[in-house]
Amino acid sequence: MLKNSSLTKLEGRKNLLAFSGGVDSSALFFILLQNKIKFDIAIVNYNTRAQSVQELEYAKELAKSNNLICHHLNTEMIEKSFEAQARKIRYEFFEKLISQYSYDNLITAHHLGDRFEWMLMQFCKGAGCAELAGMETIQKRENYTLIRPVLHLDKQELRNFLNLNKIKYFEDESNYDENIKRNYFRHNYSTPLLKKYLNGIKKSFEYLDEDKSALIQEIPLQKAAEFVYFKPQNTRANIFAIDKYLKSQRYILSAHERELLKSEKSLVVGRKFIVNQRDDFVFIAPFVKQDKMTKEFKEKMRILKVEPKLRGYLFKNKDASNLVIQLLS
Repeated sequence: MLKNSSLTKLEGRKNLLAFSGGVDSSALFFILLQNKIKFDIAIVNYNTRAQSVQELEYAKELAKSNNLICHHLNTEMIEKSFEAQARKIRYEFFEKLISQYSYDNLITAHHLGDRFEWMLMQFCKGAGCAELAGMETIQKRENYTLIRPVLHLDKQELRNFLNLNKIKYFEDESNYDENIKRNYFRHNYSTPLLKKYLNGIKKSFEYLDEDKSALIQEIPLQKAAEFVYFKPQNTRANIFAIDKYLKSQRYILSAHERELLKSEKSLVVGRKFIVNQRDDFVFIAPFVKQDKMTKEFKEKMRILKVEPKLRGYLFKNKDASNLVIQLLS
C-alpha cells in the first residue's frame, strides 16, 4: 500500500509516528509493521473526551506488544481556538521529541481525504495551482523530514484494511462536529465526491503535483536563527517560498495576505512576522517593535536602505544584523 518513494525514505532511519488511535494512524501503524519499518509513536491526550484515556492506553499497549517506545503528552483543557492550539501543542511536542531523541522522520497519517478537503477550502478562499496541490508526501523541514506515506489512499481504503485484518481502532466523535470548518467540507463535499470519483481525484492530484513541479521551482532558503533570507526569482515563486516557510513556523498566510505580497514590498503578517521583499533579497524575521535604537545603528540601517519594520529585530539580534550588513554592503 505504500509507495517506494516513501519506503526508501523510511527504511533504515529513526522514525516517529504521530499516533491517535483513530482509523488513519491505526492503519498506518500496522502498514508500517507489515513493511518492517522501525518506528516509535507519540500521542497527545487533550483531555477533551472520556475516550481519549482509552486511546492513550491503546497506544501504550500497541507499543509494548511491538517493542516500541510510546511517547505521550497530557495537556490542560484548551479553552479557545481548539484546532489551532491543538496543532501547535502537537507539533511542539513532536519537534521536541525529534530534537531530544534524534529522529530523522516524522510520519503522519494524512490521507487523500485530508488533502482533498484542504484543496476545496483553499479553492473557496482563492488559490493557485501550488496551493491547490496542498500537502506533499515528503516535505523537508529544518531538522527532520515530514513524511505522509498514505496521502495517496482514501480513508475508506484504510478502514477496509483495518476491518479486513480485524484491527481495533477508535472513532473520534469530534470529527462529526460540522461547526469545525474542515468537518463541514469533509461531510458535505469531499467525502461524497471521493465516493463517486475516487480514481479521477487521485489522477487529478498526480497532475497537480506534476504541474506544481513545472511551475514552481524550489527556492533554497538561508537561515540564521529566526532570520531567513533568499534570492528572489519571480513573484509567484517568492510568495510560494514565503508561504511554505511561514507554514513551517505554524503560521498560515491568508488569501488577502498573499494578495498583498504581490504589491507590497514590506508586510507584517499576523503581527508576528515581517516579510521584506527587496530586489536583491527577500528577508523574513519575527516582527519586533523597538523604539530605543542607537543613532549609529539607525544611520547604518538608513544607508543600507533596510526596511524600518525589520530594524527592531536586527537591533535586538546582533548576528542577524551583522549578516544583513554583510549581505547589503
